[in-house]
Amino acid sequence: MTFKTIQKFIVGITLFFFVAVTANAQRIAYVDVNRILESITEYQGAQEELDKTAAKWRQDIAKEYDVIKGMYNRYQAEQVLLSDEARKAKEEEIMQKEKEVREIQKTKFGPEGALFQKRKELVQPIQDRVYGAIEEYAKDRGFDFIFDKSSASGMLFSNAEYDKTDDILRKLERE
Repeated sequence: MTFKTIQKFIVGITLFFFVAVTANAQRIAYVDVNRILESITEYQGAQEELDKTAAKWRQDIAKEYDVIKGMYNRYQAEQVLLSDEARKAKEEEIMQKEKEVREIQKTKFGPEGALFQKRKELVQPIQDRVYGAIEEYAKDRGFDFIFDKSSASGMLFSNAEYDKTDDILRKLERE
């Protein structure tokens, strides 16, 4: 499935859900979480810090790749003068250095890498505060559902009264 197809599917499901829910007179709202976050100075500062950190790490990794390129160029220039053993040793040294740099990249930028952890540390508390405010707003104003229009993440708040998960589980247990 393409991204456009997935987007259309999500919009279709959301519209269907909206129509079904509206028929039963639930109160629905949407917010633009990105706009909210981007208006928070603390969030902007956290993003800037993350961007600077990521740029520095990218620069450090690029320097390491330059070292590897230099090693390879020296190897190319010297290879005709080297014995088979010396050539293999140089090739292994270059490959080992490449492996080390890829591991550094993974450590810094991988799914659970240092950048992810730093983002969690800096941004997560701000996001939690925003989501808490959305939930409080929904409860205070009597909204049953609040959606995020800025992403495909979907529902941000739902009234527990409309959670029918246990009903479905009981039905499945009876079958």
